Amino acid sequence: MTDQQTIQQPLIEIRDLKKHYPIRRGLLKRTVGHVRAVDGVSFSIQPGETVGLVGESGCGKTTAGRCLIRLVEPTSGEILFRDGEQDALSVAQLDAAQLKLYRRQVQIIFQDPYSSLDPRMSVFDIVSEPLRIHKVYAGSELEDRVIYLLKAVGLQSHHMRRYPHAFSGGQRQRIGIARALALAPKMVVCDEPVSALDVSIQAQVLNLLTNLQQQFGLTYLFISHDLSVVQHISNRVAVMYVGKIVEVAATQELFQHPLHPYTEALISAVPKPDPQARSQRILLAGDVANSANPPSGCYFHPRCRFAQEICKTDEPAMREVLPNHFVTCHLAEELTLRGLG
Repeated sequence: MTDQQTIQQPLIEIRDLKKHYPIRRGLLKRTVGHVRAVDGVSFSIQPGETVGLVGESGCGKTTAGRCLIRLVEPTSGEILFRDGEQDALSVAQLDAAQLKLYRRQVQIIFQDPYSSLDPRMSVFDIVSEPLRIHKVYAGSELEDRVIYLLKAVGLQSHHMRRYPHAFSGGQRQRIGIARALALAPKMVVCDEPVSALDVSIQAQVLNLLTNLQQQFGLTYLFISHDLSVVQHISNRVAVMYVGKIVEVAATQELFQHPLHPYTEALISAVPKPDPQARSQRILLAGDVANSANPPSGCYFHPRCRFAQEICKTDEPAMREVLPNHFVTCHLAEELTLRGLG
């Protein structure tokens, strides 16, 4: 294998990932159906890249991110991790010892900076816990590493003796980021890391994540429902609807030339900074499809104003309509959709 071929290999590759939760009813708790939280998701992430995963609340994006690090066990599908020139690891098949090593390479930043930090642990204990579990540092080296991580995220050494209640939401999220970086991972799953913060603090944390990516050579899966945030930080964007990815493209390409009606509707809801600009938001009819009993054909067809008979009967496959622009829509070539003006 040549160096060029090695560089082109994705760091993470997800193939037909599914996570179905059983619905149990009755005295005997028999399984009467399944909630298809993630229903056949496939995408890849290149080293050093930021991929944004967006969609409405409940579409399965957080579940997909947690499956990636096996905080949630996938029902089926493959998650492949490539570390340098080594053969790809199948994450779903790792035993406990192998999974521990894998989690040194892939970490997560949780959404809520209040519930994700143990209030009974000091900042030093929180940030040093991964280092102690993996026996990477001890003694004065451990303390030096914690100080280094805190300074990297914009905190000071004296903060490590305090407890989470003494910090603001933005500072707590910085502590969570320091914890995620403790083991020098190659990839970080960012699970809506700024959605619980004030807008002014969101910008600071996003800039911090960008700087840390450049400093440590990180790869991000950035999960969010806020398209303006995703546009700011992502290289590519994958759009999810009811457990499925409906469109994947480079960020600017997707925002300027969406090919899926659902993507168009999401983009139309992005606030514009010009107070004089007239809103042209697309309001979707009906409700989000029930993931326990999704419609036939395209899951989006009951809400799509362009739906044809084929959309109701045949499930569209993911296909490359434009160079590196993938979409699941039977009518993608025929539609002229509106992006950001």
